[in-house]
Amino acid sequence: MRALQWEGVNKLAVGTVPDPELRNPGDVIVRVTRTVTCGSDLHLLGGYIPFMEKGDVLGHEFLGEIVEAGPDVRNHRVGDRVVVSSFISCGNCWYCDQKLYSLCENGNTNPAITETLWGHAPSGCFGYSHAMGGNAGSHAEYIRVPFADVGAFTVPDAVSDERALFASDSASTGWMGADLGGVKPGDVVAVWGAGAVGQMAARAATLLGAARVIVIDRLENRLQQVEQHIGAETLNYEQTDVGGELRERSGGRGPDVCIEAVGMEAHAPGAQFAYDQIKQQLRLQTDRPIAVREAIHACRKGGSVFVLGVYAGFVDKFPLGALMNKGLTVRGAQMHGQRYIPMLLDRMAKGELVTEHLATHVLPLDRAPEGYRMFKEKEDGCVRAVFLP
Repeated sequence: MRALQWEGVNKLAVGTVPDPELRNPGDVIVRVTRTVTCGSDLHLLGGYIPFMEKGDVLGHEFLGEIVEAGPDVRNHRVGDRVVVSSFISCGNCWYCDQKLYSLCENGNTNPAITETLWGHAPSGCFGYSHAMGGNAGSHAEYIRVPFADVGAFTVPDAVSDERALFASDSASTGWMGADLGGVKPGDVVAVWGAGAVGQMAARAATLLGAARVIVIDRLENRLQQVEQHIGAETLNYEQTDVGGELRERSGGRGPDVCIEAVGMEAHAPGAQFAYDQIKQQLRLQTDRPIAVREAIHACRKGGSVFVLGVYAGFVDKFPLGALMNKGLTVRGAQMHGQRYIPMLLDRMAKGELVTEHLATHVLPLDRAPEGYRMFKEKEDGCVRAVFLP
């Protein structure tokens, strides 16, 4: 079958790989009908997560049709249209019982790398390096889905492919940030990043009752999407003092909840960006924590900061003093998709959550390298590129 493969730093190619096969009785094989780029993929492409091997298949956010099912699969049958959580979870371990699905004890078949890096291993993820299990990704014609009764969800007839696709990761991640960040009715919420995840976090905050939601970015087309489709306020950080403006819009206190949806390759104007970029390129730090620093400084005393952007290792000049002395709660997580996808599909069916506008570019799989180039360089207003295998 055809698949998009990692061929080295900043090198992608569509090639031929073996068709997937059932390995365990709870597996299904899905014919991928839509699969989409994600900003976290760019960390793999740029070599910032050094656990890729030549030929690895990328992609973790997808939707498709079940074409084969193992004998232990009970919730699905051949022909079902399903959206699949990007993180792989068994549904039976202690962490899954706590609904912390991305921390599953059995989803990552290669835990040694992350146990060494982080002390414990998170679960596995589709198409996201050998540190996260070495699972084949979704930018392919077919994909094997382990623990299908836990991680695959039948899409209601009322929800289109284009809308349901983003429940796989972006909408789940965004909702988790607002939920676990503790958004309550009446809160002022600030979101750093107006990509797909940031937009979904902003929409979740609104639906959870926030009085004001403010999204921060520098790309005007994305800020326009926020205003038009999400209904949130916007700030262009290249044109205003973000901290001062946030205090102005929150009664002088600062936001109650700050959600960072940017990640390890954050941008900023001025010397701070150059400093962080040089240190990252020299591998003196693995990540650029610019947006996290700003969120911690902007958040009100006693407030909450939730880190949604992907980070891999170590950062310099983390404002621990501000965190401690302001009494902040700081949390982060990979997304617990199985916890949120059923609810999100229901909201999508009711029209409360729309995502079609995120798919600014739709391309055949053969043009996936071009799609990633456009996505990385933000050409032609690309927010997300969707591939049709």
